[in-house]
Amino acid sequence: MRHEARMHAESGEWRRRFAEEARSERPGLALLCLLIGAEADPALDEAGIDAAEIELDRLAGLLPFRPGGPRAWALAMAELLGEQCGFEGRPGDYQRLESSLLHQVLRRRRGLPILLSVVWMEVARRAGAPVYGVALPGHFVVGFGPRDDQVLADPFDGGRLLTGQDAELLVAGTAGTGIQPSMLTPADPLNIVQRILNNIRAWAAARPERSEVALWALDLSLLLPAHPARLRYERAQLLVQRGDFLGGAAELDEYADVVTAVEPTTAERVRQQARAARAMLN
Repeated sequence: MRHEARMHAESGEWRRRFAEEARSERPGLALLCLLIGAEADPALDEAGIDAAEIELDRLAGLLPFRPGGPRAWALAMAELLGEQCGFEGRPGDYQRLESSLLHQVLRRRRGLPILLSVVWMEVARRAGAPVYGVALPGHFVVGFGPRDDQVLADPFDGGRLLTGQDAELLVAGTAGTGIQPSMLTPADPLNIVQRILNNIRAWAAARPERSEVALWALDLSLLLPAHPARLRYERAQLLVQRGDFLGGAAELDEYADVVTAVEPTTAERVRQQARAARAMLN
């Protein structure tokens, strides 16, 4: 019981820091990702978080001093992280929760496109590069330089530089549409964090026995300053599925109160679900 109480207290502290960082003037992407990792991995403590930040600093120190324009930066990053350090992704990485945890990606040098892109962004940013994330539909990449001189690289493919046609094919393969200029704009750090949490929830949804992962991912999503109200409905449903009928019913009623003014039919349906959840206690 003492061990569980300590873990609960640590989780509460990580969540407090996560909420505080997410609401700060300039949220730290690496720290938010590492706090997600601390929620997922009880072995990750303060020293482990510091070690991950130090590793990002170390990698940044291996880059040449201001190699040139956007293309030169992208090539220098590809040589360092892709060729020398072996950061890349493979299809099997989509089946592993570790692929969404920054401290594990730094250790394994494998991960999902968005986490590998976080490594790239954090290393390049520390070295002074004009870098940002680009949230292409279904496949996250990194961008260097202004829109009229933009260079895209795919960290999942070892940092391969993407031509305009490459980007078109990536979007067509995942979204079935042509690429739009809006798809190439820099991604907001909090949107990146939300996308990572969405990936974790999707991983857990395919594994009902890991519903606790879906629950903490939802809890962290709800700590972000802006989030869809429907996440509260999803959390209530998850609580009911996990056997917390009273907790789930209470949250269903709260969600119904939120939507009743704009969607009264939906609100009544949700209240019926709340009554059904309470009835499961009989």
